[in-house]
Amino acid sequence: MPPGFLTPQPTMNPEKILVIIPAYNEEASIGGVIADVRKNVPEADIVVVNDGSGDSTGSIAQRLGAAVLHHPYNLGIGATMQTGYKYARLKGYGIAVQVDADGQHPADQIRLLVKPLLEKKADIVVGSRFLDEGGYRPSFARSAGMAVFSKLVSAIIGERVSDTTSGFRAAGRRCIEFFCRRYPDDYPEVEALVLLHKGGFSIIEVPVRMSERAGGRSSITPMKSLYYMVKVLLAISVDLLKKTG
Repeated sequence: MPPGFLTPQPTMNPEKILVIIPAYNEEASIGGVIADVRKNVPEADIVVVNDGSGDSTGSIAQRLGAAVLHHPYNLGIGATMQTGYKYARLKGYGIAVQVDADGQHPADQIRLLVKPLLEKKADIVVGSRFLDEGGYRPSFARSAGMAVFSKLVSAIIGERVSDTTSGFRAAGRRCIEFFCRRYPDDYPEVEALVLLHKGGFSIIEVPVRMSERAGGRSSITPMKSLYYMVKVLLAISVDLLKKTG
């Protein structure tokens, strides 16, 4: 990481919004995602964190005028998002919104995530596919994993969390600073909520609509779903045993 990413910065502007797009081999969809954000949230800035893609993801994003940060090789979603959060802190953004590069997160839903932060109702807002009756129908393996994580995290936090695996979320200033210091490496969405709860941050969900992938295909197979579930459960167990840092 370039020097200075964690040096003290000027006071953040609480209304300055950065959309972080983590991207790995998403040349088929990255252009449409950038255009969607610009159309629906023109006041937001965009940074694409190109996680060692072997295709034209990074060059397409640069050609479209987005800020692009390049990892020299694939580091995974956790490191990719932390790079985005460090950039947000460096540049003084008060709100950072994660939007996936595959087109599943419609930009017209971003304001639903940002609104509670501007109203100071939460430190982080998670977009849930399940709070309203929608069209999202996960596979059996994913559905089982989501149900387990929802019950576990809800029990830990003490209130219902319906969509713990959602990567469509908006973080306020305090969360940005926290994530610069500590962010889970692999499959971070669920574990991050536990870490935030232990750190005393407020978490709320809002109902959002999500779409099918705009291009490419998911790398998560049924076996990877099982591996994901076991690994995250172990990580959460370790987190609960650690003292809050």
